[in-house]
Amino acid sequence: MSGLTHQDEEGRVRMVDVADKPVTQRRAVATARISMSADAFEAVLNGNGPKGDARHTAELAGIMAAKQTSSLIPLCHPLPLTKVHVSVEPGETGVFEIRAEVRTDGKTGVEMEALTAASVAALTLYDMAKALDKSMQIDAVRLEEKQGGKSGDYHRDAS
Repeated sequence: MSGLTHQDEEGRVRMVDVADKPVTQRRAVATARISMSADAFEAVLNGNGPKGDARHTAELAGIMAAKQTSSLIPLCHPLPLTKVHVSVEPGETGVFEIRAEVRTDGKTGVEMEALTAASVAALTLYDMAKALDKSMQIDAVRLEEKQGGKSGDYHRDAS
């Protein structure tokens, strides 16, 4: 493994200088899951949760979070995002699957923005349904794919 890019020669943290990198199209997709009781699942699915329409609120929260990633993650570059799409869809009974896709034309990738969007969408679902089920579990937050940049494309192995 090569050296850590966010440390200088003396071990101090630094923001990576991307000034000489070319602008390329960048895309990343991240996912997360939240599992909950059958009653909470039905309420969220039908938009009848105690705080209202949790799914659409979570999707909006994910979009907003992607746009704020550089304010939350100390060494992330602020990026002009060209697309953020977050979906919260029912999976198996009691589980919502969250998918966040982020795009930019830039000098650095949008993996952190996609991961932040998926995470905050899951946290928003938790917040909006916690009166129904405090034992909800958020898991499987992960990068599914990324495109663009020097390191090339990445696609999570389906196995």
